[in-house]
Amino acid sequence: MRALLDRVRASPDSDCRCEATLDAGALRVAAADCPGGGALTAEPACRETLAAASRRHEPARIVVDAGGFERAFGEQAAALFTAAGRFAARAGDRDDRLAQRARRDPLAAAREATGRAGPVADLAAETGLGAVGAGIPEYDALLAHLGPSLADARVDPTPPRDGRLRDTRDLETGATVREYDVPDGVPVYHVLPPAYDLSRDEWRLLAAARRRLADGSVPDGEDAPGRAVRQVAGEHREVLADALRKHTRGFGVLEDLFADPRVSDVFASAPVADGPLRATVDGESVRTNVRFTERGASRLASRLRAETGRPFSRASPTLDATVDGLGGTGRVRVAGVTDPVSDGTGFAFRAHDADPFQLPDLVASGTLRPDAAGFLAEAVSRGAAVLFAGARGAGKTTLLGATLWALARETRLVTIEDTPELPVRALRADDRDVQALYAGEDTAGADVSMADALRTALRLGDGAVAVGEVRGEEASVLYEAMRVGASDATVLGTIHGEGAAGVRERVVADLGVDRSSFAATDLVVTAAETEAGRRVTRIEEVTADGDAAIFADEDGDGAAPTGRIARGNSHAVDALARPGETYGDVRSAVDARASQFR
Repeated sequence: MRALLDRVRASPDSDCRCEATLDAGALRVAAADCPGGGALTAEPACRETLAAASRRHEPARIVVDAGGFERAFGEQAAALFTAAGRFAARAGDRDDRLAQRARRDPLAAAREATGRAGPVADLAAETGLGAVGAGIPEYDALLAHLGPSLADARVDPTPPRDGRLRDTRDLETGATVREYDVPDGVPVYHVLPPAYDLSRDEWRLLAAARRRLADGSVPDGEDAPGRAVRQVAGEHREVLADALRKHTRGFGVLEDLFADPRVSDVFASAPVADGPLRATVDGESVRTNVRFTERGASRLASRLRAETGRPFSRASPTLDATVDGLGGTGRVRVAGVTDPVSDGTGFAFRAHDADPFQLPDLVASGTLRPDAAGFLAEAVSRGAAVLFAGARGAGKTTLLGATLWALARETRLVTIEDTPELPVRALRADDRDVQALYAGEDTAGADVSMADALRTALRLGDGAVAVGEVRGEEASVLYEAMRVGASDATVLGTIHGEGAAGVRERVVADLGVDRSSFAATDLVVTAAETEAGRRVTRIEEVTADGDAAIFADEDGDGAAPTGRIARGNSHAVDALARPGETYGDVRSAVDARASQFR
């Protein structure tokens, strides 16, 4: 709880007008009215105020708000000023000059005290001033993470020491990205949002505009940020309006990160204030120069609740949802955790491809070989019942989404998911008839199970059904759909498991489907993360007697034909034949499809 009755102010005759307050372990310094602006690295009067406040509160970090723009200093700065305050209080009766110097210039006092012998040197050791000061060569080494007070995150504007620049680029949001190789082997992704070029006066205007939004002085609406800026600035300022929208209605620096098409994932591990955001850039794990504040994590959680309609609190401490329009992406999947299941609030963000994968893309990336892609596309177009299997992260959902494009354009498709991941919007934009259903206990205002959603899907007319993940009671409903489906009613789904035999045991033993009903599955497609990347490793056909591989990865280069189709032994090919067609006709159609991917 904020120590409202225990504020520390500078002495009346001081040049400093900072006011320090303890808040959740952080010393928050209001420096808007201070001539020095709370500049700890340059203003002796501000350092004196902070030394007195730190001695009293022993903060874990120091946050200086200089009129709408914050500098967040970490444990090293907090330790220095705490030690300086202790030393000054105890050294006053021995050396008043040195005590005063410790308040206004702790580093110089630390060097002087440790250079002496006797009681003063002992005090420097006992209070920690000597040890802390020895590790800080100059005040500029007290690097701060910067950011507007209204933002959820702070950035370190300083490039990494000993970093070697390997790439730089500008993003559509106006942010600049620089990537560095560093000696410890973990690359640094350094992003500087455009708002950091604003002047101090502009940040004051933004802070005032935000207060107008918060107190209701500006009616809510799409243009509310712009109206708030006009009220405080006396004119429209597009740059300020964009910054205000981004940090009050949008997702702040996350919009910059996901505007980079190379960024696929962003991770904010709890407690968020203790470390930087991590990201995945072109498949490589990097650390960023960005970190959320604790307040920012709470505000982000509130925005996600409002955006998704899903609860996220101590009573419901996990979140799995999707948000739209974050940066240059179509959608971003968000997983969140908070107390009591984690030490504070943390998030993981994963971008959905704005331009979703289709089968030719998977062939180009090596996930599928052309003949396997041709067989899969022809099977789906002819109404096959297919399960895409694999471990978490193997690419099952990507494979399912890419396969949906193989459906005939006139086919009606119903998708069922608890978290939207399939390319529904892209399919609709391609003039496909797609009905999306969403289910889950966290759905706003409803408690719709996957099984209920699937039953509803089966009543929405003939066509294909795609289930985002088969993992519960919906399995029985899904297999009923497979059993009664007509030859043109494709049924697709993803499931955790490896190979047809493993999937059969999961469906029967864990999900309660009768063993004989599993034969309604035509194909099991297994995907895996290999040393060469994501690959389809097996395509197996399922019969009442068992299963057999018709494509298998024997050399690590992806699933290749086993010869079963060529020998005329494939039950799946036989079942795919339409009235009047022969086994050879289906083979010819598969070969024609495969030629499109070569």
